[in-house]
This record gives sequence, C-alpha cells and structure tokens, in this order.
Amino acid sequence: MHMVLKYCKQLGVGLVLSALAATAGAQVQVRDDAGQMVTLNAPARRVISLAPHVTELIYAAGGGARLVGVVSHSDYPEAAKQVPRVGDNRQVDIERVLALKPDLLVVWLHGNAERQLEPLRRLGVPLFYSEPTKLEAIPETLLKLGTLMGSEPQAQAAAGQFRQRLAGLRQHYAQARPLRVFYQVWDQPLYTLNGQHMVSDVLRLCGGVNIFADLPVTAPTVTQEAVIAADPDVILAGEMSGRGAADGWKRFPRMRAVRQQQLYTLNGDLLHRPGPRILDGASQVCQRLAQARAQRP
Repeated sequence: MHMVLKYCKQLGVGLVLSALAATAGAQVQVRDDAGQMVTLNAPARRVISLAPHVTELIYAAGGGARLVGVVSHSDYPEAAKQVPRVGDNRQVDIERVLALKPDLLVVWLHGNAERQLEPLRRLGVPLFYSEPTKLEAIPETLLKLGTLMGSEPQAQAAAGQFRQRLAGLRQHYAQARPLRVFYQVWDQPLYTLNGQHMVSDVLRLCGGVNIFADLPVTAPTVTQEAVIAADPDVILAGEMSGRGAADGWKRFPRMRAVRQQQLYTLNGDLLHRPGPRILDGASQVCQRLAQARAQRP
C-alpha cells in the first residue's frame, strides 16, 4: 500500500486514469472471462500482459506494438522476448507496472494473485480477465482483445483462421474411435488436468477420453497407482522445461499403453497455453491418437 501511495504522490492519482479521459464517443466495451464488463473511453495504447498465453493472444490480435510489459516465460512470438518484464504469474512488480503507465492490463483469471491486482484496480487501471476453457473461446477472445486495442482487422483475420482450422480438425476426427487417455502435465509430483481444462477439449476433438475428467480440481495430483488402475489406452505427456516425459511409464509393462507402445511426449507450451498455437498441439494429439488406433490390435 505504501508503494501505491508513493506513486500516487509522485505521478498523480490520474496517471493511470489519464488513458480513460480520451475523446468521448470512442468508447469500447467487452465482457471478459470473469463476466465483468470492461470499458475503455478509447482503444488501449499501453497494454501489459500478465500471463504467457495472454501475450500470445495479444500478438495474434494485432496488439504486439501496444505491449509495454509482460511476465516471465512470455517467449512467443520472438518479439515478446524483448518486452520489459514486470514479474511472473505469481508475483507482479506493482511499482514497475505503474511506472509503465498502462491503460489496460490483461490478466490470467486464476493465475494472478487477486491481492496484487487490487491496488491497480483501486487506481482505476482497467483489467481484462482471460481464461478460455474451450477451443471455441479462443477466437472470441481474439475479437474482444482486438476491440479493446483498436486492432479489429487483424483480430478478425486471426479469429477466422483459427475457426477454419478448428472446423477442419473437428470434421476430420468426428468419427474417430474413442480412446481412453491419461494426460500428464508433470511427473514429480504427478499432475494431470480435469475435464474443465482446455486440454480435455483438445482430447475430445481428437476422439480421446480423459480418464480423470471427473476430478473436481482443474490441475489435480494423482498417484501412479490410480493411473495403473485406470489402465489407459494412451499416455500423453506435455513436457515442460525438460520434465514430464512419458517414458517413465515403461517400468510398468503390464499397462495397456506401455504394452502397446502408446507413450507420447508432446510440447507442453503448445497445449497448456490457451492461445492460437494450441491447434498445433491439437494436431499432434490427433495424429498420436490416430497412430494408436492404427496400431491397436
């Protein structure tokens, strides 16, 4: 709180609000993933992203030139690596955020600590909460960000391309024989994802059935014994930072997925970030499951 008061004195309470005092009649308004209406008096010109997937969405929506701050691991596209860092998913440098004078913050609904965002909200910084959970929500998010940043043509083009590609995948795998899948996020501890996460939507797209879809927690820990008991047809691992590969399951040769050599390690960034590149990850998942069907006795 002391830090916030200091900046109010140095720069004036109207610092962050100044971007909202633009010409009347140019107001833009969208509803975010928290169900809140976000209103700007003019398209945002200084945007801060507080999640790597948000950074990818902003670039895809045509707002890369408006980004003045991002969090760590915002490494795609290449240009994002040059944008100043303001912290990470869990800890944001409020002082640095204020110094960048943003007129819009795009935040991860369940990734950024609410206690950190509250001072920014009190200062009047508009917040757009992002957490798409279905593939169809990604083009909708692109269009909303395009509206907020005044980059509608680019956002519309990106949304159209995504929808066209998604429709193609959905049609191609519509009749695919279902396969029971264990999706591994991390190996120690052993993390997976439930049916509410977008990875499960990817599995459904490809004809896969998440064996832990019914768990109440979005990213639950599970035991090896639970996976062995479920005996999935396929094990997919979304590798991150060199961790989480599927090969560790080879020491359980009685498992169906091991016995039939259906262990696959994929690029976790493509699947765990709900942005446009998730269709690259989805294509890989669909191909692996198609391979499993072809090799299955």
